[in-house]
Amino acid sequence: MATARDPAGVPGWLLDEIATAGRENLDADHVARYDLKEDSGAAEEVLLCRELGLTRESTIVEIGPGTGQFTLAVAPECRRIVAVDVSPVMLRILRAKIDETGLDNIDSVRAGFLTYDHQGSPADFVYSRYSLHHLPDFWKAVALARIHRFLRPGGVFRLWDIVYSFEPTETEERIEAWCSTLPEAVEDGWNRRDLEEHVRDEHSTFSWLLEPMMRRAGFAVENADYSDDGIFAKYVLRRT
Repeated sequence: MATARDPAGVPGWLLDEIATAGRENLDADHVARYDLKEDSGAAEEVLLCRELGLTRESTIVEIGPGTGQFTLAVAPECRRIVAVDVSPVMLRILRAKIDETGLDNIDSVRAGFLTYDHQGSPADFVYSRYSLHHLPDFWKAVALARIHRFLRPGGVFRLWDIVYSFEPTETEERIEAWCSTLPEAVEDGWNRRDLEEHVRDEHSTFSWLLEPMMRRAGFAVENADYSDDGIFAKYVLRRT
């Protein structure tokens, strides 16, 4: 049976991950439309994971599953997947989908990068898409070290996020060009204001800051795929 767990009490000095989770992930109306706005490319990501060694005996931890597009796609391909999210709104949608599918190898946990307490055998894969940027850089480094601890030696961390691979002097040009790709307002899609809010209020960082954190945490960067506009990056990291 799928199970649900919430984290125990946390120290007062720890970052409040709900406070940095992003307005869109806590707003019920937005979450209800999320699958109309966002396609995670889950089928292609499952194929990639299989190429990287995913088997039906694998354990996966997904941090920031949102409405569960990747979670539900990969569940039939593995032994166990733990879906970890700080947003109670996202988890309600995900848990309803799990109930509808009848999949019994998914655990849903209300926690985040900094509070997830892994139980059982080490994970073979960790997967995260558009979630790490919710943490300031100090806490990104802490999160990467925590992931390293519960991933088995040789295990894979697949990370996909908004990561800036341009120089600070290019910021105005690159960010304005990105924001200009979308209209001012649209009902069931992303718009310019969403992108402006991301840049202004969230914590995406430069690739040349993030990648040393990965290596310091004990990961080898096997692949780094940067978008042509310098806004997105996809990584395959291996626990050394």
